[in-house]
Amino acid sequence: MAQLLIVYHSRTGGARQMAEAAAEAARAEADTILKPADQTDPEDLLAADGYIFCAPENLAAISGLMKEFFDRCYYPVLGLIEGRPYAQMICAGSDGENAARQIARIAMGWRLKVVQPPLIICTHAQTPEVIMAEKTIPDDQLETCREIGAALAAGLSLGVY
Repeated sequence: MAQLLIVYHSRTGGARQMAEAAAEAARAEADTILKPADQTDPEDLLAADGYIFCAPENLAAISGLMKEFFDRCYYPVLGLIEGRPYAQMICAGSDGENAARQIARIAMGWRLKVVQPPLIICTHAQTPEVIMAEKTIPDDQLETCREIGAALAAGLSLGVY
């Protein structure tokens, strides 16, 4: 059975909710592993057939723990996961574009195949209090995350990728 790995980091819950929604829908289509970035190792990447990377944007960049995951895993899998499909989801306070560019650049180095444009969910958090507050992603936006998870998992299971 095809395996989808969803790697995420979340400080205030938004990206976690997005990743969980994608995993929930993906499980109907493929073996799906949902792992926090700080618990994901190169072996997890090697075992999976495709990936969803989900992170918050912090200070116009991917979160530090998500970056650390990529730093720790990049070279051990370089040249070993080429051509595998991936998607990404970003939880941002205002923009999210730079975080998406960073993940896309890393995925390009791994020679992964992007299967859809990045999903950026904007929470419009602009003050320190709102930025640090626990997030609740609306269900209609979580539905988009579910669609991404189901589509990528179905593509893996059907051998489309």
